[in-house]
Order: sequence, then structure tokens, then C-alpha cells
Amino acid sequence: MVSRNLASLPVTHDPAQVALISRGRPTTYGELVHQIDLFRGALQRLGVQRGDRVALMAGNGRHFVVAYYATLGLGAVAVPLNPLAPAAELQRELNEVSARIAVVGPSAQTAWNAVEQETIPSVEHVIDPPRFDAFLSDPKADRPAPSDVVAVGEDELAVLVFTSGTAGAPKAAMLTHGNLLANIHQVQQAMPLASSDVVFGVLPLFHIFGLNVVLGCAMACGATLVLVERFDPQSALETILERSITVMAGAPAMWGAMAQMPGVDRGSMSSLRLAVTGAAKMPDDVASAFEERCGVALIEGYGLTEASPVVTTSVMKDDRLVSPRGSIGEVLQGVELRLVDDDGDDAEIGDSGEIWVRGPNVFAGYWNDDEATSRVVTPDGWLRTGDIAVSDDEGNLFIVDRAKDLIIVSGFNVFPAEVEAVLSEHPAVHQCAVVGVPHPHSGEAVKAFVVLQPDVAVDEDNIIEFAHRVLSRYKCPSKVQFVDVLPVNVTGKVLRRALR
Repeated sequence: MVSRNLASLPVTHDPAQVALISRGRPTTYGELVHQIDLFRGALQRLGVQRGDRVALMAGNGRHFVVAYYATLGLGAVAVPLNPLAPAAELQRELNEVSARIAVVGPSAQTAWNAVEQETIPSVEHVIDPPRFDAFLSDPKADRPAPSDVVAVGEDELAVLVFTSGTAGAPKAAMLTHGNLLANIHQVQQAMPLASSDVVFGVLPLFHIFGLNVVLGCAMACGATLVLVERFDPQSALETILERSITVMAGAPAMWGAMAQMPGVDRGSMSSLRLAVTGAAKMPDDVASAFEERCGVALIEGYGLTEASPVVTTSVMKDDRLVSPRGSIGEVLQGVELRLVDDDGDDAEIGDSGEIWVRGPNVFAGYWNDDEATSRVVTPDGWLRTGDIAVSDDEGNLFIVDRAKDLIIVSGFNVFPAEVEAVLSEHPAVHQCAVVGVPHPHSGEAVKAFVVLQPDVAVDEDNIIEFAHRVLSRYKCPSKVQFVDVLPVNVTGKVLRRALR
């Protein structure tokens, strides 16, 4: 069955409508489509073919958007990577997907310069900012027509997104054109956007929330997307006022910062009609403080990368939030959801169960890891999320726990095993264990418990600095506690609950 290629999303809108505002520079839909076509032609001349992986190391800006849709338009696979990640992480991810092209945006230059490029043999071409601009300004370059976008099947791979996942250390989730388009449609049914909307794009585009909910939905409806590379509450307030932002999505930490920002009130936020929170649990007191101060209800949702990502969302009726406080709302249309108890049966109303999800938005599995895929996707297509919830009589869902040990820092997944593997390489570390602890700004922070080698002394800063050499900042411990022993059960497994 032929599906519309994701790359066709920006093509159908009014060419004069502003599509992007990046670094103060507006780009209309007509200009954006022209740039995408030129870049697609450049990739084609470099030999990029259907199924090739193109790594996108760029912050929230024009470079990312153009390269993303140009890649998809060839039937190639986009691989968004954190532009601020350490070299070791980028090298591992690039090698894991055998990326053929690396697009390096301005914000990724420092990280890319630290990468040992000879260790990534698959990368044939690096497109840095000067080369990127040259592709878009070459007067001799042939510009493919928008109609030349490759037709794809719904099950054809579009994007590889690295995630801590529901089954172990970070791996690349395979999201198809059908998965991503289905979830855009599902989100639009629950929270319709219009071409008159101005969307605040501060969530990083290498994260599935920013990639498909913010960028994807904005491009699907012809809205204007204001791209910002880093969140700062003062700058965010200025942007909301200057651009008359109508739609804003973010993680709870962002909303908490906005709720405490001087100058944030009903007047300054009067243009905002839709405020969405996700990627981590929203504390009730933060939601209440923001809504009371700004007069805007926060719509809370639940999702995960493997579901492209949205599964549930709070319900609005007549511009009023009807879902109860603390609820992640109701399941989206077209998505099936079960709460499954320990016996594998459907949990009774009021009883807890693991969230299982099925629908066209559920991913195609983990890249080159059938074993991990089989652990989370049942033979009949149910995705086992590892998250525990209860349902009330009205069908509202409430997250109560995580079956996995995942830590969520400012909406980003951190898997303890990855951090522990790095810390264990420190010559002074004998044993270690990592847990998430509450944090007032990021929701959770990473805390490490370390048992040192005999007769060795190092301080907390030394351990943290060691982690920073290998891991992205949000994955690194912000606190290290030295202990004599780690609590374990009878089988020797570390009791993370006791540490927490």
C-alpha cells in the first residue's frame, strides 16, 4: 500500500505563508520547499540512495529541517543525533547505523571536531555549514521538482531515533513513514492545529517529541514554527510576546521555570491557546501554579519513542480541560491500549497494570536487534511499555510507576546501565549503581552510588568529570555518594529501590 512520503508535508501549503523563523530569519513555505528540493538534489549527486542512513547533527534550525525532509524525499533514512553529545557517543551511534552522510549544523561543530572520523568508515561525506549553504546557492545545480519525492510504502523506514527504550541500553528505534504520519494524524484529531498557529519549537528535534509532535504537526497543517536552540525562560517570554505564540509544547521542567519567571502572567501569555506537556510526569503543584498564573490549562500526555510518540492526552472541551488533575488523559483515536496485570490478564478498573499499546503508530522494532524487539513487542503486535498505570471509571489514565529503571531528566531518557558501564571504567571504581532522584527543575537527576577500589581515594568531582568525557550532560551524575557496599538481593542483584 503506497503511503504519502513524510517529505510531502511542507509542499501543499501556501508558498507565501511563513513556515520557519530561525535565528530571527523567516522562511516561507515556498522558500523552504525550494531549499529542500535543492538539498535533495545535492544528496542525490553524492550518491545517496533509498535506505541509506543520513545522520543529522544539528540544533533547532533551518539546517535540520531542510536536511530532514530532503533525506526523506529520497527514501533515505534520517538519523537525528544530539548535536551536543560527546564524541564517543556520536562515534558509537554513527557506527551502529552505518551512516553514509553526516550533516553537521553550526551548533554541532565543536562536538564533530572532537570525533575521530577515521573510526567511522561508513561516513563518505560530511556536510558542514559552508558546504550546506553552497548546495543551496549553487546556480548550476539542478533542482528536482517536488513531484520527484520518492513514493514509499507505509512500512518503509523513515527515521532511526536513539532511545533508552523499553528493553535495555540505548538503541535505535525504527520508525516508518506510516508510523510517523499515523501519529501526526492522531495528535491532530486530539489537538487540532491550523495554518494560523504560531508554534514555539524549543523541544530538541533529535527527540521524538520535538521531531514528530512539534515539527511534524506544524508542517502538516501549514503553521509557522519558531525554532529556538536552547530554552531560557526570559528569552522564551520575549519570543512569546514578540511572535504572538499560540502553541507551545515542553517538558515539565520548562513549564516549572516559566511558572516562576517574573513577567509571566495572563497578559503576557494571552496569545497562547494550547500548552502541552509531556516526556515526563507533570507535578500537580507545577501545573496548578502555571495555570493559575497564566490562565492557560496544561494538556498532559503520555508517549514513548516506540509509539511515534503520543499514546494518550488530556481532553479539552470548549477550551476547558475536563481530564482530572494528574491524569495523562484518554487514549488517542486509532490507538488500542490495555492495562495488563502480572498474570497477563486485563487489569480491573482501579487496579494497576502495565500499559500495552497497539496501533499504526507502533514502531517496526529496534535496528539490528531482533531479540530486544521480541522482548517488547508481542507476536500479535502489542508494545509492552514497561510503564504502570491505573484507569478510573471514566477511562482516565494515571501513571503510578515504571516497571523499568528508566530515569527521565528534563524529558530525556537515561538508562542506568549505560551510565554504570561508563563509571565502571574509572580505575578507582570497584562497583557502582545509578538511580534517579527528584530534582526541582529537571524532574529527576542522576545519582551514582560508588564503591571504591581498596586503598584508593577520589572525590565526587573526579567521578562526574570522568562521566562527562563520554556521556551527554543530561546522562551524567549530578551527585555521587561513596558507600562501603551496595544493597543486593539473594541473587546478587542491586536493589535500586533501596538506594532510591
